[in-house]
Amino acid sequence: MKKKFKLVDLDCANCAAKMEEAIKKIDGVNDASVSFMTQKMMIEADDEIFDQVVEEAIKCIAVVEPDCQVVL
Repeated sequence: MKKKFKLVDLDCANCAAKMEEAIKKIDGVNDASVSFMTQKMMIEADDEIFDQVVEEAIKCIAVVEPDCQVVL
């Protein structure tokens, strides 16, 4: 499954790069991207564990930038 999510209050491109790197390390993630310019995150992961992967991705985002929110 591949899905895009809107990000709110993503403040810098460096933070986006850190988020992307952390999300790509989550087990089950096939691909991921975080764009500062479009304020969007794309995650591609196995269907069976997709919801778990999204939860882990949200945790990674909170560590890098606590004010950033993911619109589900």
